[in-house]
Order: sequence, then structure tokens, then C-alpha cells
Amino acid sequence: MAGSRQIERAAAAWLARRDGGDWSPDDQAQLDAWLAQSTAHRVAWLRLQAAWNQSDRLKALAAGVAPGEVPARGAWSSSPYAPRGEAQASGQDDRATAEPHDREEDARAVVAQASAAAPATAATTAPPIGLTFTPRATPRRPRTARYAAAAAIALVAMSLLWGWQRYGVVEHRSYRTAMGALDTIGLADGSRATLSSDSRIDVALSRAQRHVALEHGEAFFDVAKDPGRPFAVDAGARRVIAVGTRFSVRRDGPDLRVVVTEGTVRLESEPVDGRTQPTTLLPAGSIALAGANGVLVRSGSIEDAERYVDWRNGYLVFRDTALSAAAAEFNRYNTRRLVIGDAAVGELRVGGNFRWSNAEVFVGLLEQAMPVRAERLPDRIVLHSR
Repeated sequence: MAGSRQIERAAAAWLARRDGGDWSPDDQAQLDAWLAQSTAHRVAWLRLQAAWNQSDRLKALAAGVAPGEVPARGAWSSSPYAPRGEAQASGQDDRATAEPHDREEDARAVVAQASAAAPATAATTAPPIGLTFTPRATPRRPRTARYAAAAAIALVAMSLLWGWQRYGVVEHRSYRTAMGALDTIGLADGSRATLSSDSRIDVALSRAQRHVALEHGEAFFDVAKDPGRPFAVDAGARRVIAVGTRFSVRRDGPDLRVVVTEGTVRLESEPVDGRTQPTTLLPAGSIALAGANGVLVRSGSIEDAERYVDWRNGYLVFRDTALSAAAAEFNRYNTRRLVIGDAAVGELRVGGNFRWSNAEVFVGLLEQAMPVRAERLPDRIVLHSR
């Protein structure tokens, strides 16, 4: 241990001499010879030299120069952090005339300060030149100001937490189906949405609201019960609102059809010419048709309502339906379209359950049972009167 301390003292002395300002080539040669004597000499020198170089980061030693620069000799006494009496005593170049032992103590004081890694709080004095590492006083806020700041931070945090809990987005996605495809989607709130062919919905669920926009097509909703978050489906100028029920919404341009198979939903309309439109309550079994002329509601049995949404099972159900309307339903699910060739064939009435994926079978039955002639083309089937 004594040997290592002696080596460190010798390295500090060499460091102080080199920094003294009168360093000569002969001094450099002697230092090189000392370093070549032992690996321990070189390690001690490199360690103390690195610490010395780091000392320029100490704010107490900056003496008003730019960060990253070491004050020139004689500038130490001008540091605003040195005591006034010691600064006056250090106006002369004491460092240049100090004995080697004094320089060594000076270097060791600075090295110890840099190695302590506490530039803002050091308070070490080097006796030969009167340097004092005095921390700059940090102004303290009044206690009432600190309490007010803490209260404001707590209030902001509580507001952010409340907003996140109430309006934080749980799900925001779009879903769509291609022509002839169906898709059942589980939503984040536990509800389920079944999209019919060529349909699209935009879903936005938060901790306060449940909102779905039906862009086009048809969707059947099995809504999870949550009285605190009504389930709203927007379709153009209409909105269908439910809490926990089962219903379908179909959008054909500006026209809307709502079918309720369970529970009760509320149908709202946007104001027309500044006049508020009445709200319509639709219990289970209701079928509402909304268009330019208002809302028409037909009440019936749940069984009757179910047949309007039997497309989920792959069927189209017709009851005394005009052939033109039946053809339009098939065209919602097939790229090969049914075309009405003349007004007379479009007015024929049809009934029954038919698979929407097999329009060819439907056309064959028409030809067998009714005065219909089919003209089959690659992209369409034209129906003519016979």
C-alpha cells in the first residue's frame, strides 16, 4: 500500500510540474524515463491525468470561461466561486513559484475533487493557492408554492386518468366483406356483428361510448348489455341506438331498414330544415323503413322479423315478392347478375326459401313454374316474359 501511495504522490508531482507553465523538453524526457520504469507508474499517471482533464468540467473551477475549456494560468484567482480574501492573495502567480510539494498537494486536491464525481457540491480547499470549491446556492421555493405545484400536478394527473378511463379508445377498426362473403366479428365490448355480402362498418369503442358507422351494406348486431354505454349505429342521416338487444341495419343509399329480433331499439333522424324529427321506438318484431318520406314501421311477430335476416344462414326468404325485388336480393350476393328484361316479368310474384349462393337454381325453377325465359350470358342472366 505504501508503494502505491508513493507512486500516486510522484505522479501528482509530475502532473503539477507539467501544469506549472515552465515545462521544458528536459522535464518531458525525465517524465518519460519515470513512466518507462514501471507499468504501475504509467497506470497511476494515466489515471491522474484523466482525472485532471475531467476537472475542467467542475463549475467551481470554470472561472468564467466557456464550457470545455481549462482556465489559463493565473485565471484561477478570478473565479467568482473563490473567497474574496483568497482571491486577492492569489492574484500573483503563486502556482508558478510554489514548491514541488505544494504543487503536488494542489494536483491531488483537484484530482480528488474530479474523482468524487460531485462537481456541484464539492468544497475542497487547496492551501497553496487558496482555491475553494464552493457550491452555488440553489434558491428554494416558498413552501406554499411547492404545495400549490404539487396540488396542480395531482389535479392534472387525476384529470388525465379520468379522461383515459372515460374516453380512452378500446377499439377503433374497420371491417368489410367482399361480394358473396359473410363475416361474424367479435367486438371488444363482447358484442358481435355479422356483416352481410359487400358491407362495411367502422367501429369506435371507448370506455364511455360504443359507436358503429354502417358505410354500406347490411349488418346484424348482437349487442352486449351495458346500460352505461349505449350501442349506436349511424347510417347516413339516421341513428339506431340500443343497450342490449339483437337487430339488423341495412343501408341502400339514403334508405334504411331496421329489423329488431330481440329487445327494443331507438331510431333517431337528423333534423330536416331545422325541424327536429320524432324518435321512433322499435320493439322486437318491428321492421322500420326510413326514407325521404319519413319512417314507416310495420309490427309483426319475431318469426316474421327473423326471415328478413335469414341471409345469415345462407337463405333468402320471399313471401309474395315481386320478381324484380327478388332479383335485386340475389344481386346483393352474386357477381353474375339477374337482369329483368321487361316490365311484365318484373311484376310476377314469387315465394319460398332459396339459397342466395345458387341463383342458377332459382332461375331454373322460374322457367319451370312461370312464363319466364332466361337468356344466359357470361356476366348476367336476363329474364324475359314468355
